[in-house]
Amino acid sequence: MSNNTNSGFLFATCQNVLCEVGSSLRIGEIVTEQGYKSVLFVTDPGIASLNLHQSTIEGLQKAGVEVTVYDEVQADPPESIIFAALECAKKANAEVVIGFGGGSSMDVAKLIAFLAHPECSQTLADIYGVNNAKGQRLPLIQVPTTAGTGSEVTQVAIVTTGETTKMGSVSPIYLPDYAILDAGLTVGLPPHVTAATGVDAMVHAIESYTSAIKKNPMSDLLAKEALKLMGANIQTAVHNGKDLGARQQMLFGAMLAGQAFANSPVAAVHALAYPLGGHFHIPHGLSNSLVLPHVLRFNISEAADMYAELAPYTFPDVAFEGSSEEIAEQFIVEMEKLIKDLGLPMTLKEMDIEESFLPTLAKDSMLQERLLMNNPRPVSYDDALAIYTAAYQ
Repeated sequence: MSNNTNSGFLFATCQNVLCEVGSSLRIGEIVTEQGYKSVLFVTDPGIASLNLHQSTIEGLQKAGVEVTVYDEVQADPPESIIFAALECAKKANAEVVIGFGGGSSMDVAKLIAFLAHPECSQTLADIYGVNNAKGQRLPLIQVPTTAGTGSEVTQVAIVTTGETTKMGSVSPIYLPDYAILDAGLTVGLPPHVTAATGVDAMVHAIESYTSAIKKNPMSDLLAKEALKLMGANIQTAVHNGKDLGARQQMLFGAMLAGQAFANSPVAAVHALAYPLGGHFHIPHGLSNSLVLPHVLRFNISEAADMYAELAPYTFPDVAFEGSSEEIAEQFIVEMEKLIKDLGLPMTLKEMDIEESFLPTLAKDSMLQERLLMNNPRPVSYDDALAIYTAAYQ
């Protein structure tokens, strides 16, 4: 159940949120108002090939800002990408860093804003873990082009450190000066990307609401509002992608979910999703979607009341009734229906994963202690294997 406000909590988020269709065109004005003249613009090859960033860059240039573009960010960026972007920022004498794209581009932007600061004496290796990035950073503006990760308002940057391993750097220093939410940037997303990133954001809200350690009333409010917005708009955003109203509501909902889980962290869904991305390069949102119903069922014994509380916010047209356990089960069934209606794959088998590989996934998920400690029910290796087995069928 929700924490009492008297138990005490710390809630941190970014300084400014600009939520408006067309708001990305105002970034030049924001930068020059602060007296800055040089930016590093961090994005990925997909966005560059679609020229999705062109109008934003032109707006910056019209405002008299010198723009250096680093557009080589890969999904789940390896350390080499961080080093290359850092070199780019230093050569350009960048005064501001703009992250433009999905979670990976925004994560890289966070790290560069810190590491490229003239007074930074730390290396990337020094700042893995929690609160190890200390000091100052360059001004940071985050512009999501998917309604999913919530990375524009989180304190976490994830880096791929080996063939299948990832490390996180967690620090409030990564909270940006501005998060810019412009639905116009998301209109060209394919339906399957809109669906997977949307479910990812819903997972953020659900796991934040049930987080075992730092659950707090601010995150609870944001999680419920996020699910209300996304539950009402995700079908339209996926099946009628030109609907700017639905797109803007999804962006806002994803950001609220990001604020929620930045303060009340995610848990076993993410812990079991990460090995799917690491071994099979399944996009993060889809990895979450594949294991979500099965982790929720596993958690019912400890989280039924909380799932029952979330159900009417997410699915207001469903007549939920019965005990908390019965409503929680209905909630999970409705999530499964939604995932199917959005056209996403439902099983690990559909992803061409061999059943014999499930023990490896279970073993790797046990390495995600930072996430598993937040789960409302402890997860053992055998539990993880049972969840993957249920997700396989």
